[in-house]
Amino acid sequence: MSTASPAPFDLAETDRLLSTTRAVRKRLDLDRPVPREVILECLRLAVQAPTQSNSQTWRWMVVTEPEKKAVVAEAYRKIGMSYLEQAAGTEKDPQTQRVYESAVELARLLERVPAMVIPCVKKDYDPAHGNAVAASVYGSIIPATWSFQLALRSRGLGSVFTTLHLFQEKAVAEALGIPDDVLQIALLPVAYTIGTDFKPAQRPPVEQITYWNEWGASE
Repeated sequence: MSTASPAPFDLAETDRLLSTTRAVRKRLDLDRPVPREVILECLRLAVQAPTQSNSQTWRWMVVTEPEKKAVVAEAYRKIGMSYLEQAAGTEKDPQTQRVYESAVELARLLERVPAMVIPCVKKDYDPAHGNAVAASVYGSIIPATWSFQLALRSRGLGSVFTTLHLFQEKAVAEALGIPDDVLQIALLPVAYTIGTDFKPAQRPPVEQITYWNEWGASE
């Protein structure tokens, strides 16, 4: 008889959530409203994520007004569209090509998503300070962002972590009134998904990309 302690969660459901929270672009329901309270509910879970030195400096910019969504979408397309179209036309790997093609489609209709969520962190970051500082800054917001995406998935919503609007970060900040001492980290289009039957993605065996005690060592 096993003496191991039972898992504190339903592992099958937990693993299904973790392995099927996809980057959703083509299956976003653009016509179904996303209630404000659903976003807040997911954000309440997101801010339970670890944060560097208990700083709790995450901030969340939610954009739902059509005029402001249009400004953000145009900033996203200003540089991102040509990059995505070129990548979609030249990519040789079929799976990656599909990703770029779906990204082009999303960019074209971005302002139609019910909500945009921009994760931010209220902390200056000078690249000259090096990787350790960068890791702590981004490590304080990206785990919370992923928790937000998991919470969305568990409620039948989808999202995708995008960053192309950051090439126009100042323009977006001005349009949304984001202060100078706040870093935007990403842009997440948020909507209910068309269907919920997402599957695990194709990934290499972890044994091929995991090293033990020395780089390149498999044992």
